[in-house]
Amino acid sequence: MMRVAWALFLAGIAGPAIAGDLRDYCPERPGLNTPACTIDPGHVSIETGLIDWTQDGNAASRTDLFLVGDTLVRVGLTDRVEARIGWTPFGFVRERDRAKGTISRVSRVGDVTLGFKANLAHPDGSGASIALLPYASLPVGRRPIGAGDWGAGLLIPASYELSPTLALALTPEIDAAVDEDGRGRHLAYGGAAGISLKLSEALSSALELSAIRDRDPSGHSSLLLAGASLGWQAEEGLQFDIGANAGLNRDTPNIELMLGVSRRF
Repeated sequence: MMRVAWALFLAGIAGPAIAGDLRDYCPERPGLNTPACTIDPGHVSIETGLIDWTQDGNAASRTDLFLVGDTLVRVGLTDRVEARIGWTPFGFVRERDRAKGTISRVSRVGDVTLGFKANLAHPDGSGASIALLPYASLPVGRRPIGAGDWGAGLLIPASYELSPTLALALTPEIDAAVDEDGRGRHLAYGGAAGISLKLSEALSSALELSAIRDRDPSGHSSLLLAGASLGWQAEEGLQFDIGANAGLNRDTPNIELMLGVSRRF
């Protein structure tokens, strides 16, 4: 894994500096959609979730999931193609059985995700932009933070600018998702849709919905989420973000809160 990460980093810094202005920085954090834009060739974007908390529960139990340092590295290879590697270095799960009054705690590292994003139109994300993003996940971590087996999928990020400040976003996807028991894969499909609003030169926001149909052999489910996020670009190539997602049905975790930072080099 470290060899792959180092190779991607070298690929990013090996190219010559780009003359003239760079594209507007477009990190993928923190929304439910994935932007269609790609990183300028010869540059690297490091996007880290400083803390991510997800809570799920009912009358019988409550589960809290904490992810720390969840990081995605994007490396611009050409004008339209970027390579990417993601890893969750630490995750912590706390489960409480309300009836018995018992609490269990587990900490693990997460899996590694490898992929490429190839933009087909407008790599800066302007106008009508669309891309293909195939990926594969490697079972580096252990359950319950890691999935337990390899997975794969394809996302098709797309966006359309309605005005200089308002844009629509859509991210359909299809996945070979890992089974709940950590052995084998099954079909999952769905996507996210939303609107993004540029509040100022430095401040942007997004309102989004996500729906995923998961056909796990242990039981089919539909995951429905509503999300809101805010990004502040403190300077060119540096963004701080905050976001919240809410589950809309019983199959989906109740709430998720996140805080992160992204930096372009």
